Amino acid sequence: LAIDWRSIAHRVALLACIGACLAALTWGCNRPLRVIAMDGNFQRVSPVQIEKVVAPYLNTGFMTVDLAGIQRAVETVPWVDHARVRRQWPMGVHVTVTEQTAVARWDESGLLNTRGELFVRSATHVPSELPRLSGPEGSELLVAQRFLSTETQMQEVGLRIAALRLDERGAWEMDLDNGVTVRLGRRDVDVRTERFIHTTAGVIAYHVNDVNYVDMRYSNGFAIG
Repeated sequence: LAIDWRSIAHRVALLACIGACLAALTWGCNRPLRVIAMDGNFQRVSPVQIEKVVAPYLNTGFMTVDLAGIQRAVETVPWVDHARVRRQWPMGVHVTVTEQTAVARWDESGLLNTRGELFVRSATHVPSELPRLSGPEGSELLVAQRFLSTETQMQEVGLRIAALRLDERGAWEMDLDNGVTVRLGRRDVDVRTERFIHTTAGVIAYHVNDVNYVDMRYSNGFAIG
């Protein structure tokens, strides 16, 4: 009986190669992670902040690392809107960070994002160019939604909102960037806003230096002061 030593040698080499690969994979999967790679447009968030919250999750293996936990931890960092986390072979994780976009300030030092969420209550630096919104506790989303919808309409006629207020009685008032205050009241706010944009805005455009406020709280007209 002839023995094919060459074929046996090839099979042994193949098994040895597979064994080595499995050993390397097991070694890599069980070793603690050491590398944190990250990307994103880092303006308000620093890589050091990300490394700090990710560090407690690294004392684990490549396959057992808690990616969802890392994502939740990163998203607790101020100014982080969303994080995406994946494994990076052989001993690391890769974190992609998306920062918040502030569209308005809330009262003195709060910041609202594009969804109307108050994502920072006490910012150390508040961009002065942001419009200022205010209202009763818990009304942040309501005020932000009205601001976002109204600001789009205002821009169509060349105006911008500098401030929007909702008082305790439910009455609305806004300041424009040209210094004019518009009183909208509590009822028919959408109708009054549209009437101001399509009728009153054109009237005050040529007399803006003489106008202090516009009162839209009339059923069929308005008053200028």
